[in-house]
Amino acid sequence: MRDKIWYSFPVQLLLLHFRKNLALIFIWIMLLGIILEKFGVVLGIPFLFLDPEYLHQVSWISFMMVGIGFAVLTMAFHMTTYIMDGSQFKFLAVLPKPFIHYCINNSIIPTVFYLIYCIRFILFQLGNDLDSEWIVVRYFLGFAGGSLLTYALIFGYFAITNKDFFILFAGSVDKRLRKVRLTRANVISQYKELKTKQDKVLYFLNLRLGLEKVRPDISRFEGTKLLRVFDQNHLNLFLIQVFLILFVLFLGFFKEKPILQLPAAMSATLLLAILVMLVGAVSFWLRKWSTPVVIAALFLLNYFSNFSFLNRPHEAFGLNYKIKPELYNLQRLDQLLHPDTVAKDRKKTTEILTNWKAKFPDEIKPKLVLIAASGGGQRAALWTLHVLQSIYKIQDGEVIKHTELFTGASGGVIGEAFFREIYLRSQSDKTIDPKDPKYLDQISADNLNPIIFTLLVNDLLIRNQYFDYGGFKYLKDRGFAFENQLNLNTEGIMDKPISAYREPESKAIIPMLPVTTLITNDGRKLVISPNSMSYLGTSMLDRTGMDEKKQSVDFIRFFQDHNPQNLRFLSALRMSATFPFITPNIQLPSIPTMEVMDTGLSDNFGIQDALRFMYVFQKWIYENTSGVVLITIRDSEKSTEIPPTTPPKILEKIFVPLKNIYSNWDNIQTIQNEVLFNYMDESMPFDVEKVEFEYAPEKVQAEELSGSQETMQRASLNWRLTAREKKSILASIFTKKNQKSIQRLEEIFEIKSPTSEPDSIQ
Repeated sequence: MRDKIWYSFPVQLLLLHFRKNLALIFIWIMLLGIILEKFGVVLGIPFLFLDPEYLHQVSWISFMMVGIGFAVLTMAFHMTTYIMDGSQFKFLAVLPKPFIHYCINNSIIPTVFYLIYCIRFILFQLGNDLDSEWIVVRYFLGFAGGSLLTYALIFGYFAITNKDFFILFAGSVDKRLRKVRLTRANVISQYKELKTKQDKVLYFLNLRLGLEKVRPDISRFEGTKLLRVFDQNHLNLFLIQVFLILFVLFLGFFKEKPILQLPAAMSATLLLAILVMLVGAVSFWLRKWSTPVVIAALFLLNYFSNFSFLNRPHEAFGLNYKIKPELYNLQRLDQLLHPDTVAKDRKKTTEILTNWKAKFPDEIKPKLVLIAASGGGQRAALWTLHVLQSIYKIQDGEVIKHTELFTGASGGVIGEAFFREIYLRSQSDKTIDPKDPKYLDQISADNLNPIIFTLLVNDLLIRNQYFDYGGFKYLKDRGFAFENQLNLNTEGIMDKPISAYREPESKAIIPMLPVTTLITNDGRKLVISPNSMSYLGTSMLDRTGMDEKKQSVDFIRFFQDHNPQNLRFLSALRMSATFPFITPNIQLPSIPTMEVMDTGLSDNFGIQDALRFMYVFQKWIYENTSGVVLITIRDSEKSTEIPPTTPPKILEKIFVPLKNIYSNWDNIQTIQNEVLFNYMDESMPFDVEKVEFEYAPEKVQAEELSGSQETMQRASLNWRLTAREKKSILASIFTKKNQKSIQRLEEIFEIKSPTSEPDSIQ
């Protein structure tokens, strides 16, 4: 019985994979870590698999597509290991349907994964407040149906095309071999010889899933002909691999069609499947030369990667890249931040502030409101919009009317920009209500599937599709996919050049919104605004001749010859929200090339820019207002309990320092901002008050959710939110601290607004 199990083909294959194919095993371990929520939780990766969306809906179709993706990955695993290791088990060649037999015996790892995944997604969906538990049954049937359909098609192909030894060589097999009568002693001898081999197999699972003995006369068959059976099988596998890759390339030509934008989980599994299949294809064609050829190819790819045909820049749409790039050096910065230039921009902004004050003829000195929103992906965008809508309910927009500046980073800026555009349109169209909950649905609609799909079908290959914007032609990439999907989600209302906001800002119809992004070359900020704000980047004093490090670069002035006012506003938002590997860093036309990314690395809360603005115009604020109210919208708690620590293990001593830097970056910036605010509060000649809103779902009281005892979990840092995450974001407005902040704003503006029910996302 021990031999029956230990020397069975499934067990021997499993041991072989752990000895030889650890890289392939690691893929399954990584996926298990994801679905068990042990890996990627902060970024929301597990929810892409446990709660997949297709066409903005979680449905049986989305689960069916994930099932197809897992089935393709599973078959890629079977095909690649069969190509690399199948010939070691020559008994397969004399079996009918050898590859199907191999798959059945190679299914321990995929089967365990499937069982764990099904349990995990069923439990997740049962806790997802579905209308009926039968919906979960439909999800499971969709997943199972997608998997079974894929297996049926692939196995059907192999059942027709793959041949065993006797069929392939029916006319040339040695007839004497078939007539040989094996004595009992001879059979026992062959059996013992088989047991002494490495990777010896005595039993295998047949097509009826029963254990069957390996025939002991394999050595009598000609080795070269046995190998020809495997080669014929390998060729069929290779043809399937080529078909899949060509299919993915075909999808790339229609990647903007929503119906062809696969769920992110399916795109990820197809990408893994292609990588696994490439290993098999290289092994099939290059045999023993595969390792040195792959190493040489990597060196060549690295060498040629900075050539123009492989290294095409990711561009900012609307900007003119056809003319000579600008010089980016210290001398140029000194020229742009000359005291006369700074004074000119200050004068222009002072005129805007004067126009703002003119909106309040009945108030001698109105309150000036500045709003800063933190980054945090779609989580921050939805939270920022929800808070702004809640603030707008106070005296029907009085707080927003007093607001003259929005600042922030990443998702927070996107939320501010969307609300500002809605507010602008409501000024001329009274049917538009900035408080309408439909805008919450729009800003929280999935924006990740197109990005991951474009990465699969376009960016990992050679980008070759273009589109026109503002009279210029640009390559499509996943940055374009991000902008295009955000544009679709928000019904196109922000698809305009930044110049479209110049007049509304100048007339103080809407608050100013400098979109900032981090220049990775040197850590400075790039400030994108239709009205130049050079004063954010240098001292107020004339420091000519002094060695002052300039803090920011004004986009409009720096790229004045490159049509900067034509920059697509959606591109500006993307530049502020560029998350590594998800959306590509944008390269700008300068020498050296200026590359920009998410400004959250520098100032994730936007408070520094708001305080800088307050400092620059302190004299005007003192003379014309009754003080400043700084409203901060954070996507995290400001003050949390200090976590306990335990003595680190050896490996932890290596990684903990880096982990501490990453996990405490939020706290580091918060402390720096507190120091700056306290300094400003103590030194400004007018009153400064800070009103804070925090996304803290753990602090939502049960009684504030109509008696629900559900524990709210923090949403992930992602461009796609689950229904549960959206609910936790909306409910956070009802924490005690946030309700006190709303009450404080009501007191400042002397209005008592009625308590409202939580908004809901349909």
